[in-house]
Amino acid sequence: MNPQRRTALISVGAAAALIALKLIPGITTHSLGLISEALHSGTDLVAALLTFFAIGVAIRPADRAHAYGHGKAEHLAALAEAGFLVVASLFIIWRGISHFVGRTEATVEAKWYALAVIGAVIVIDAGRMIVSLRTARRYRSAALQSNALHFGSDLVGSIAVLIGLVFVRAGFRDADSAAALFVAVLVIVAAARLIRRNVDVLMDRAPAGAYEAAQAAIQDIQPPVQLRRLRIRQAAGRHFADVVIGVAPDAVVGQGHAAADAVEDAIERALPETDVVVHVEPRGASDLRERIQVAAASVPQVREIHNVSAVGTPDGVTVSLHLKLPGSLSLEHAHEVASEVERAIEQAAPEVASVQTHLEPLDEEAEGHELRAADIARDTEIVERIVEQATGRASRSLLFLRTDAGLVVFLTLALDPRSELAEAHSRASEIEEKIREAVDVSDVIVHTEP
Repeated sequence: MNPQRRTALISVGAAAALIALKLIPGITTHSLGLISEALHSGTDLVAALLTFFAIGVAIRPADRAHAYGHGKAEHLAALAEAGFLVVASLFIIWRGISHFVGRTEATVEAKWYALAVIGAVIVIDAGRMIVSLRTARRYRSAALQSNALHFGSDLVGSIAVLIGLVFVRAGFRDADSAAALFVAVLVIVAAARLIRRNVDVLMDRAPAGAYEAAQAAIQDIQPPVQLRRLRIRQAAGRHFADVVIGVAPDAVVGQGHAAADAVEDAIERALPETDVVVHVEPRGASDLRERIQVAAASVPQVREIHNVSAVGTPDGVTVSLHLKLPGSLSLEHAHEVASEVERAIEQAAPEVASVQTHLEPLDEEAEGHELRAADIARDTEIVERIVEQATGRASRSLLFLRTDAGLVVFLTLALDPRSELAEAHSRASEIEEKIREAVDVSDVIVHTEP
């Protein structure tokens, strides 16, 4: 038996013992306060039994019919307990008022053993309240926490009954009825608190402070993500978070997955043992170029997009872009894809008046082999001279590969780290063009480094 159920079973035994301790002297002394406390313990017995069985249900693992587990069984048990408390309180109030208005006569006798019994009850109430409260905090159990709250109200009520009996011995017979009414008020307050708390859970109301803690944790994530929706609910002391985030529209699957993992980690640090589900969506593109790229990329068979430009004219924006499509497509099919891209862009960006597309075949993987130094000695000397004249230093690396398409040059340049990216690109383009003029190559790939 797990510790939660063992604690609940102890509560069942304690409640049964308290009923006998209170009811027998209450009947013999005609004390409404003691009888009311006995009835109160009777509801505690029912509540403890409900808790015992509810915890047995709540700890069951999730299954196909209960994907989120069985934790809400505890909250249903707590609501049932609150219902019993309300019924008992109404009975106590009716009896107490009857004594005060003289409809029935109070015949209470404050015997010494009644005082001894209520003193023992106070000790038991204090003990079981402490045990239930500690276990509830350790396991974050709603049912055990509600039990601890009720045991606390029992403790206060027992103290009130003890004071009432002491005043009865002093000659104030209505003191016992007053104590009974006080107990009833305590029970109703506790029942109202229980009902509100557990109805909030069953209605999936966000726990106090949990939303703010999760939101703050997500906002601290670096690189930042766009929080679009956050929903949090609670059951059996555990949080469940449903999150929707936005990432850059050109983010790849791996980046989106990494962002989702970061959100899960952040929420679990803020709210330990939270079940987190994250849905990733592309952010809305506000920039025109971004909207153009997102629209073009949404068309099937578009593999790459580059050289996007937008020029304002009196009639609207004219857009041009290069599209790379599978090389095996027929010209007719490629034209259809381009037309679909144009329609997608015009729909995503109403300010666009016309779209011009340049179609290119997607480069397929080609086999290549490195050439011997003797075979490329002259070409190497020419390339190195071009690089040194343009940059004042030798290249960092130079590689010649022979492919089916021809000779390909891979060149790495070392430039001033303070150079702007635009300047570095211009220098690389200048060197690339000079190499193409001086050497018979099919392609030149220039990489720049600081």
